This record gives sequence, structure tokens and C-alpha cells, in this order.
Amino acid sequence: MTQSYEATDASRVLTMEEITNLTEEGSKPADTLMNVVALIATRFRTDVCSAYLLEPDRSNLVLAATLGLHPRCIGTLRMPINEGLSGLVAEQVLPVAVEDVSKHPRFKYFKESGEEVYHSFLGVPLVDRGILQGVLVVQTKNPRKFREEEIRMLGEAASQVAPVVSEARTLDRFIAPAQERLWSVAHNLSWCWDYDCISLFRDLNPTRWSQLNQNPIALLNEIPLGELERRATELGLHSRINYVYRRQQEYLRADRTWGSMNAGVLRPRPVAYFSAEFGLHESLPIYSGGLGVLAGDHIKSASDLGIPLIGIGLFYGQGYFRQYLDEKGWQREEYLRTDVDQLPMELAIGKKGEPVVVEIQTRGVAIRAKVWRVQVGRCTLLLLDSNVQGNAPEDLELTSRLYGGDGRTRIRQELLLGIGGFRALKAMGISPGVLHLNEGHSGFAVLEAIRDRMQEEGLDFDTAAHEIPREVVFTTHTPVPAGHDRFHGDLVEEHLGPLREQLGISHERLMGFGREHPHNQHEPFCMTVLGLLLSRRANAVSSLHGEVSRAMWKGLYPGKPEDAVPIGHITNGVHVPSWLAPQMSRLYDRHLGVGWQGKSSWLRTWEPIENLDDGELWETHLSLKSQLIEFVRRRAREQAERRGEPEETLQRLGKVLSPDALTIGFARRFATYKRANLILADIQRLASMVNDPKRPVQFLFAGKAHPHDEPGKTVLQQIAELMRDSKFGDKFVFIENYDINVGRYLVQGVDVWLNNPRRPLEASGTSGQKVVLNGGLNLSVLDGWWAEAYDGLNGFAIGGGKTHSNMDVHDKRDGEDLYRVLQEEVIPLYYQRDKDGLPRGWITRMKRTIRTLGWRFSADRMVMDYTRNCYVPAAGGTSSEMKLPS
Repeated sequence: MTQSYEATDASRVLTMEEITNLTEEGSKPADTLMNVVALIATRFRTDVCSAYLLEPDRSNLVLAATLGLHPRCIGTLRMPINEGLSGLVAEQVLPVAVEDVSKHPRFKYFKESGEEVYHSFLGVPLVDRGILQGVLVVQTKNPRKFREEEIRMLGEAASQVAPVVSEARTLDRFIAPAQERLWSVAHNLSWCWDYDCISLFRDLNPTRWSQLNQNPIALLNEIPLGELERRATELGLHSRINYVYRRQQEYLRADRTWGSMNAGVLRPRPVAYFSAEFGLHESLPIYSGGLGVLAGDHIKSASDLGIPLIGIGLFYGQGYFRQYLDEKGWQREEYLRTDVDQLPMELAIGKKGEPVVVEIQTRGVAIRAKVWRVQVGRCTLLLLDSNVQGNAPEDLELTSRLYGGDGRTRIRQELLLGIGGFRALKAMGISPGVLHLNEGHSGFAVLEAIRDRMQEEGLDFDTAAHEIPREVVFTTHTPVPAGHDRFHGDLVEEHLGPLREQLGISHERLMGFGREHPHNQHEPFCMTVLGLLLSRRANAVSSLHGEVSRAMWKGLYPGKPEDAVPIGHITNGVHVPSWLAPQMSRLYDRHLGVGWQGKSSWLRTWEPIENLDDGELWETHLSLKSQLIEFVRRRAREQAERRGEPEETLQRLGKVLSPDALTIGFARRFATYKRANLILADIQRLASMVNDPKRPVQFLFAGKAHPHDEPGKTVLQQIAELMRDSKFGDKFVFIENYDINVGRYLVQGVDVWLNNPRRPLEASGTSGQKVVLNGGLNLSVLDGWWAEAYDGLNGFAIGGGKTHSNMDVHDKRDGEDLYRVLQEEVIPLYYQRDKDGLPRGWITRMKRTIRTLGWRFSADRMVMDYTRNCYVPAAGGTSSEMKLPS
């Protein structure tokens, strides 16, 4: 029976003003199209609205935007114009209205689209300046006879939308063949946070994609061009290749960004973001852990927001070590050479059109470095590499390993990072407006900036040293003493003596910039002190860490009360697209609205989370948990095979863990203060907990101890040995070689994330924030970010935020509370199920953690905080600021 409909609300479906507003909201044609189809579907009271683009060959249509059909079909659903009803519209360049499509001879059903439930069809051509650009379609579940007035109105809407479609298609008109588009996409790391790109590369060869550490450059290097074209044709990938290329080009060319509106002062003089490590993707192994991943997330969000920022780091030819455990569970390290040809890097070119090489004179020899350039979305990352002709043998390997070697190696690396990094910028014609030092490793950059200002403007040291700190932002990341590099005076003079002479200051004055007590000649030079004294804006990385840092460094500011010590805080956040599971992202797409990821730092974006169907959220989580368990089983078996363990052990490891058991994850650096072994305080109690047949618990561990940290390795061995204990073997698994890939599986699939550092030594921590995005719950000591995030209902807390002067008492008390919370709160809530088998109370807590924390701990919020409070003021871009009497 034909469904009757009331008249459409308005006399028109869209106006030019609305199109303009939608364009501004979307910032890219692809996003604008999604906004447009969503609005048309609402105004027209239809179940579906879709936009199809005419491909460059003008023989095929590809789905570009839809509300109602499966989102995964965007860019993949491709049809010739001589097939289907949409093709009929394109063929005739006339509207086509059908009350019941099943009765029309041109009807063609595309199973993957989910359109089998829709009966009526109305399609109109999208024509711009007399040229067909695509087709606009609406559909309904019930048969519907569209009136002439409705056909006319949709046609008018199409005429308003056509210029947007034309702009989207323009990016495809004069571009290269499929393989060149793939290479173009692969050479910009923006692909690594775009699931459409990731899935496209994976589908070219799933087995090799996994074996090659998900590296698209390595994958494409293996496939001959003819073979690549054949696979793309056989697998129907051409439309997807066009789509991801177009999306990337739109992203890179967008000029209406948050940064363009809020940080325009940085465009001519960008932020120079110095960091000893950058964790962007597992295929670029120049990171060790949290500091690097934080830096990677920072530059990614700067790209998304359109903040003019250039990263400066070092290229470690052997990266951080590859970890494996021997038959006794003891950590062993191996270093593998990274093949530069398999990475998306090219040599940086200077102002004179030649590859950049920087040189730093020491008391002995000059240290030279070439500079690699990596594109990270809209941002650039420069990496200095000492493996160049002319260096002394020890310096050829200077940047080969991250955090390796002795103090002499470390100071030479930091000389390259700070002084060499600043000189690389100048060689490329870049004059930074802000220097952001991510931890003290790059502190020498400020001294080089002072020297440069003295030379350029003819200033004396005192004047330049007064001006430069206004442009410096310094972030301190740890209260742990080992995290602050210190060098003896002879090392400082050997490496900075020539620079010191150019600055015109004495050795003792230079040393004073790195001492808490400037006149104490026995005190070594501390890089954190240098960063604090030569920056106008300094911050910790959480509220509690701010308090700890002010107390820790108050001696640098004599006469000031602790609360007046000039160290603030900007709490760390995580890059949402990088850490959110695709399944969870699709769930959010349906409920948070089109373009929600671009508004992930807005509180109201996350409010609809409460409307998620409990069953749908839980099923999505269980799917991710199953993926995690499959991954762990595979890795555990591979680890045992490498050790030559017997077949029965391999078979057992291939079945470890149960998807029905409460799964707790712990993954981080195995420093002793992180207390990975706190859960082992009462082995018998732990055994009864994990082996409860009605309410079992299982644990996943991953993490690396520093090669020289013997106590940390001992803790790791304690955990690993439980895999061999018959009481724990199937319930405790240690995953070797913790990296971004392992971390991604863990944070997306665990039920609970365990974090129990010795308060207040956790500066921030971000792994638990990644868990939040994916619906996992945190069980953590009230330290770092969790101290300001926990509200009593969005996770679980260990202890009440108290410490004890006696470390043994402190650990014993926290250990007892960990067991109590597990047995009295976590486990009962997880296993409390209703008649449908759903843990309603647990799901309520999942929704609350996502809604209350997702926006607060996003890297977008973090980078916007840095921009408003640090970058723009440092660059002199504030329009109003009043100084109050001190």
C-alpha cells in the first residue's frame, strides 16, 4: 500500500545560506556533502539521502556521501551509468521517481549497501555550469509516490549542492593513475589515522600487510606496478583509491580550520616542537613509550586543527630495542637496522636548493647531521641523522639508538636535537615564532636561539637572553629524578665551549643556567633547570603533576611561595582517530552526528552517548575483545615457537584466555615505581580470584624495561613466570615487544585498564585515556590524569589519594586496596547480568566514562589549550592582556 505523506515543511529544501553554513561546518567537500545529505533527509522526511559523484571517466558513479546506506560503502560502491536507477538519472540527465523500485526494469540491488529494505526512489541530476557532476537520491522504506512539487524541490536542492560536488570532483580530474595515488597517500602519515586508507592498503595483501608491520611503503615496494593495477581491478579498489586520495587532498588543502581562525599569527612564524622521540606509527620506530606517543598525538592534532607546527627530532637508525624473553622470562634486547627506503621520508632541502646538513663545533671534532623530512598531515617533522660522511666513527652511530649509551652519548644527541634542530630550521628558511621544548632533552635549542638573535640584531647576551624566553614554552614530564638529564661540567665545556664563547659568557655562568644553586660548583648541569630558567611559560602535564613540580623546583625561584612558582599545567590528551577502534567509530558515527571527530573536544559532542542502545554498545565491545584475544593467542604462540617450546605448550597458548572472563590489561614501561607486580602481593588470593569458575579474571601484560634497569627487568620476570605456573598459565599472558600496534589492540579490547603507580610519581599517563574512548573502564591509583578524571561513577579508584612516607607501608596499603576494589566492586559489577545477559550496571559506567572523559582528554583539547595559553601569547598574538601588580 502506498504510504501518504504530509507536505514538506518548507517551500524549499536548502538555501544558499544553509549551504554556506554547512560548508563552513564541514571544512572539506566530503564533510559538506555528508552534512547536506543529512539535512535533506530530515527536510524531505526520507529514510535515505545519498550523493553519487561521476568519476573522471564519466562512465561510472561512486557513492560519495549517504545517510541511511551502510557508511562503509562510501567510496567503494561503484556503478556504471548504464545500470541501476541512479545510472538512469545520469544517462537521461533528468529526474527519475519510482514508487516501488522492485517493479522497475532498471532496478539493480547492491547487497553491501543495505538498501534491500527501501522501496521508493527519487533521483535528480547534479549539474554545475551545464556539466553533469553526479546524482542526488532519496529513498524510503515504504512505497511513496513523489509529487511534482517534491521533485521540483529536490531539483532545486541539487542545483544548490552541485558546486560542492564539482569541487569534490575537481580533485580527481588531472591526477595520476591508481599506483601513483597510492604512493601519494602512503607518503603522508595522515593515512595512519584514516581507517579507509588503512583498510585499503590491508586489502591489497592482508598477509604481507601484517608481516610488514602495517607499512604501506614496504608493501607498495613489493608489488610491481602491473600487478598492483591487476589487483586493484580484480578487487574493485579503483573507487576506493580515488576516494582516499580525494579525501587526503581535501584534508591537506583545507583552509578553514580552527587554527586559521585562532592561530593565524603562527602562519608566518610557526611553532617549532622539539622532542627526543615521536610515536606516530609502529612502522616508524623512533619512539620508546609514553613521551614519544604523546609527541606523536600532539603533532597529529596540530595537523587536524590546522596549527602551523613543525616537529624536530632525531632519526634513530636502530630505533628503540626489540624485546624478547628467554626461557627464564628474562628480558633480552636486539637492535635492528631500519631501512630508510621503506619509510615515508625524504631529505630536507634548504634555501639554496641542496640537502640540508647541519654542523656543530665541539672542543674536539665537529658533529654533522643530515635532515630527513616527514609529512604528518598538514605538519612537517624534521629528523636529524648523524650517519653522514665526515663524522668521526663514534658520531656516525650517534643517532643509531634511542636512549642508548652513556652520558657522553646523551649530551651529543641532545646537542644535535637542540642546536642542530634550530640550525636545520634556519637552513630551510624557517624562523619559528615559538620554541616548544617537550621535556629537557632539547634545552640547548634556547642557547642557539639566543646566539642567533645576538648575531641577527647585534645584541649583547643579556638583552637576547631576556627576549628569547618570551618565545619559549617548556613542558616537564616527570617527577622521577632519573628522568632529568644531568651532565658534569667537563662534558658541558667539551660540547658547548665554542657556543659559550660565541655567547660571550663564562663557563660558570653557563653552568648556572643548569643548576638549582648557581654558585655550587659541584652541582652538575640539569637540562630541566635550563628549560625552566630560559622559558617564560612552563607547564606540567596534569593538575597533580603541577603541584608536584612546583614543590620540586621551588628552589629555582627564591622568595616565591610554592603556589607562586611559575609552572602551570596542561593535562595530556590522546588523538582520537588514532586510538578509537573502527567498530566503535562506526557506532559513534550513527549517534554523535556527521563530523563529530572534528568536535571531539566539545562536551556536547559526547552527550548523545547516553542514548546508545546497551546491547549494541556491549556487542561492539565484545567484538573488540574477541579481536584482542585472537591477537594475544597468535602472539603468545609465536613467542613460544621462537623459544623452541614443545608442541603441547604451543597448543595450550593457542587457546589461552576466555572471551567470557573479565579481562584486565596492564601495559607500560616496566619501571619499578609503576609497580606492575603490585597485583602479586598475595599470590594465593590472586589464584583464587583468577580461578573462580563463576567469576574468573584474566590478566594481560606488556611493556619494556630499560636495558640498564635490572630491578625493572626483575619485576617483568616475575610477571612472565606466572605464564608457566599451572595456577595461572591460562589467565596470565605477557606480550613481548610492546609497541603502538600491541597498545592499540590492548586499549581497544580490555574490559579494565589497570594502573597502579606509586603516587605521585605518575606525571599524567595517557594509555587509560585511550581505553576510555573504546568503552573500557580504568582501575587506577588517583595519580596523574586519573586524579582529575575520576568522579566515583566513571571507573574505579585504588586508594583515596593518600601516600605514606614509608614506601613499604605505602605499597602494602595500595596492594590491599587493589584486591578490595577488585573483589568488592569490579568483579561483582561485571558479572551482574540481567535476563538478556547484559551487565547493565557495567554498561552504565561505560557510557559515563565515555561521556564525561572523551572530550576532556582528547589531544585536540590539549593542543587548543597550548595554542590559546602558550603559543599565541608567546608569538605576540594576543589582542588584550593586562598585567596585574605582583
